Amino acid sequence: MVLKKKNKNPAVFSHEFFIQNHADIMSCVAMLVIIGLMFEATADVAFSFITLQHNVTEDGTEGVTLYQYGRKDLAAVVFYSVIAVVLHAVLQEYGLDKMNRRLHLSKTKQSKFNESGQLGLFYCISFFWGAYLLSLEDYISQPSGLWEGYPHTNMSSHVKFFFICQIAYWLHALPELYFQKIKKEDIPRRLQYITLYLAHITAAYLLNLHRLGLVLMVLHFLVELIFHASRLLYYICEAQQHGFKLWAVFFVVARLVTLTLSVLTLGFGLGRAENQGVDVAAGNFNTLLIRWSALVAMCLTQAWMMWHFINFHLRRWRETLDSSEGWAKRSNGRSRQGRKGSDQENGNVKAAGSPAPRSKKRKLLSLQE
Repeated sequence: MVLKKKNKNPAVFSHEFFIQNHADIMSCVAMLVIIGLMFEATADVAFSFITLQHNVTEDGTEGVTLYQYGRKDLAAVVFYSVIAVVLHAVLQEYGLDKMNRRLHLSKTKQSKFNESGQLGLFYCISFFWGAYLLSLEDYISQPSGLWEGYPHTNMSSHVKFFFICQIAYWLHALPELYFQKIKKEDIPRRLQYITLYLAHITAAYLLNLHRLGLVLMVLHFLVELIFHASRLLYYICEAQQHGFKLWAVFFVVARLVTLTLSVLTLGFGLGRAENQGVDVAAGNFNTLLIRWSALVAMCLTQAWMMWHFINFHLRRWRETLDSSEGWAKRSNGRSRQGRKGSDQENGNVKAAGSPAPRSKKRKLLSLQE
């Protein structure tokens, strides 16, 4: 089994039973699929869950096997979503929970620490994996390749597996809201970004815009990696806040680059292509309606992210001003109380302008010396 058993034994098939043992249950499901490879009757079905499907070239042809997307990809997405649930539980049990016990964080900070720990590791793996694919596919040196030759129906095995894992991860994040007992007030915020990730990545995959999607994901994952790494460092040591300044700079740059590449690809590049029209069999979705719908969705998403970014910093700025004004008022009050106390001696208030006693004068002189 994957995880250590808890002290309490909840009733079988109860909510607490599934929450405590969900990793073990998912491990058994994954093992059943793997065992299916051992029998001839179930091998084909098991292979559809584990391996990539819809290859369009035979092995050995120019040393490269290319793939397209299809209905059998759903099986792979489900299987790797199960694997993601198991890995999520292992990281939570043997990594984040132990760190939480050492740091003695509050429940609110524990929730954010766990979120940043899970997402930070995912963004780290995805960024370096995606950057490797960009160098392997040579998308950076030739930006025109993002729209030239569309539709890009054929994908290498590395690119297809990357998109399958991305969709599977964000799909597994939905049941994790239940398994991790996320607070009700925090669920809408998480549902927002989970839905946006699923919608954008799936749309790029199905519309054969995986080249543009890969570039934008790598850029976005870098920004999110900086943010969650900075938040983890802040919870470990509150003095470490310099990473948030770096994140703010990269966040704004990433939004500008995302909008620029989206407009160049969807607005100008595909708009000037000759193959205008919808051909599902050929994987062509280059129409004015689809292009502008995708571009508007991208622009609205970036505007929504910038709106939250600006509101967050404005709120922090106001809180800083309020705290500084409160500190100034408290310091002024203390200085006034000090001046009043200095005019008192032996319980009697001195008259204004009366000279200080000789003993106090001698003390002041001794301190100055």
